[in-house]
Amino acid sequence: MGLCCSQCQGIEMEFNRKTAASQLRRYRKRGAGGTTRVLIDALEAMGVDGLTLLDIGGGIGIIQHELLMVGVMRATGVDASTAYLEAAREEAARQGHGDRVAFHHGDFAALAAQIAPADVVTLDRVICCYHDMGALVGLSAARARKLYGVVYPRDTWWNRMGIALVNFIMRVRRRPFRTFVYPTDAVEAVIVRNGLARQFHRQTLVWQVVVYGRSPAAQAP
Repeated sequence: MGLCCSQCQGIEMEFNRKTAASQLRRYRKRGAGGTTRVLIDALEAMGVDGLTLLDIGGGIGIIQHELLMVGVMRATGVDASTAYLEAAREEAARQGHGDRVAFHHGDFAALAAQIAPADVVTLDRVICCYHDMGALVGLSAARARKLYGVVYPRDTWWNRMGIALVNFIMRVRRRPFRTFVYPTDAVEAVIVRNGLARQFHRQTLVWQVVVYGRSPAAQAP
């Protein structure tokens, strides 16, 4: 399974059955929203028909469900939260595409060698939950044959202050989970080194949604 030290243990604690059930109810009532919707729409506009998807840290599987409905052929979901994977599997079965999704539990950076590349790779609010940005982004970007979509915090003073407060509260509560703000330039440098170029970028006060593409000449068959 390859769980990563205390951070993945913290993910199991924070993203538990209660949280997963709440998010699943919200999704069934309202559908995808916020920056997740922005990412889904951007990828759909670029063309996903007949492609494969690797959704890392996909939670209850919103990106998987939505893109499978608009043309993605098969999806793979990887998450360190058992509860979230159970919810994603339940919703995939409910929507009728359970046989088109494979699920893996654990730390993607540890599991990467076992995970096949996909045409589209997504990390929606995942980079900020991982302690080794270089490993996570590098390994995931390398597995994107065509498109690589990410949502992660903007590197602003208010985000840094907010995350410092969250981490302080976690320490006081003796919980191992931590959150992170990484410099945008550092994240993008890892992605560009893996042969991808920015094609879409949108910001909110807190988040940035970015989609990168691989040039046709560099795309693996």
